[in-house]
Amino acid sequence: MTGTLSDRLADYSAVARSLGVDAVALVPGPNFTRVVHHPFMSNERPFVLAACADGRAAAIVPNLELQSWELVGFDGPVFDWRDQTGYAEAFAGFMDYLNADSIAVEGQVMRVFIHHAMTAARAGVQIVDAEREISALRMIKTPEDIEAMRTAIQISERALERTLETIQMGHTEKQIEQALVLNLFAEGASDHAFRPIVAAAENSARPHAEARDVPIKSGDALLFDFGARWGGFCADITRTFFVGHVADEDAELYDTVRRANNRGHEIARGGVTAHEIDDAVTGVLETSPFAEYIRTKTGHGLGREVHEAPYIMRGNHMTLPAGTVFTNEPGLYVPGRLGVRIEDDVLITDAGSTSLTTFPTELRVLEC
Repeated sequence: MTGTLSDRLADYSAVARSLGVDAVALVPGPNFTRVVHHPFMSNERPFVLAACADGRAAAIVPNLELQSWELVGFDGPVFDWRDQTGYAEAFAGFMDYLNADSIAVEGQVMRVFIHHAMTAARAGVQIVDAEREISALRMIKTPEDIEAMRTAIQISERALERTLETIQMGHTEKQIEQALVLNLFAEGASDHAFRPIVAAAENSARPHAEARDVPIKSGDALLFDFGARWGGFCADITRTFFVGHVADEDAELYDTVRRANNRGHEIARGGVTAHEIDDAVTGVLETSPFAEYIRTKTGHGLGREVHEAPYIMRGNHMTLPAGTVFTNEPGLYVPGRLGVRIEDDVLITDAGSTSLTTFPTELRVLEC
C-alpha cells in the first residue's frame, strides 16, 4: 500500500535516523512526488520538503504554488515566499525550525543554489549526499505502482503496433517518430517517459540516436526505443525490426541479442544480484561472433524515473528483492551498419520474475 502522507514522510525520517543526520530534504523530482503524490516543477524557484529524524516536517513553497500545495494535505509549517521579495527569509525560518546540524539530500537532484541557500541560512550545517539511500525507497514497487507501469507499457505496445502498420518504404525516421508520438497520446499516454528514439540502418548503431530526415530502405534495421508515462510511472521498451528483408548475418546478430534477452528472463529472480544478471546476459554476447560490438550494460531500474536504481551491471552486487522492476536490454552495435537492441521491463517476484512487456521478440520483417 502507498500509505498516508504521514506514513511516506516517516519513511524519510527513518532514513535520517539510519544515516545519523537530523533531517532529509527533498526537492521536486521523483522522490518528492513519491511523498506528496502531486507533480511539482523544478525551476528557478526553490521548493523544499524536509522530514526530520524526530518526525517533524516542514516545507518551503513558492507563494504561487500555495493553492496546489493545499491539495497535498501537508499539516506541517510552510514557509512561502514571493518572487518580488526573494526566498532568503523563507530559508531562514525553515532552517531555524529544523534546527538541524546535518541534512541528507539527493545528490543527483538538488541544485547548487538551494544548497547555498541552506548553508547561508544556517552557518555550519553539514549537507550530506544520500542519493542512494533516499532513492532506495522507490526500488520496491507497490501493487499500485506496478499497475501504473503495466498501463504505461500496454499503451506503449499498442502505439508501437499502430505505428508499424502505417510504415511505408521511403518514410523517414522523423516521419515514423512523429507517427509514434501521435499514437502514444492517442492510446492514452499522459507524457513521454523520455524522448523517443527511432533509428534506421547505420543510425541504429548509435545507442542514443536522434531521428533524421533520411528515408528507410530495404534491408535496413529499424530500432524503436521509447515509452509512455502514465500515472507518474514509465515504460521503457526497445524493439528492432528489418525493412523488406534481412541479410543472413543480420538475422544471426539479431538471434544473438534475442538469446541474451531470453537469458536475462531465465536468471531473474528474487535474491539474484545485478552483477549476476549482467554477467549471464553479457556472457551470451561475449561468446558469440559479435562480441566486439558490445557497448552497454544489461539495464537499469525503472519506475518514476526511466533510469533509476538498481543498475544491472557487473560489479553491482546489490541483491534484487521482489518488487524490483528493471530493464533487460542487451544490444549489439556495428558502427556504420546497424544496431540491434531488445528491451523488456521485468518485475522480480517471490516466485521468480515476470515480463511486464509482452510485445513479441521474434525477428520481424516489415513488408512495406
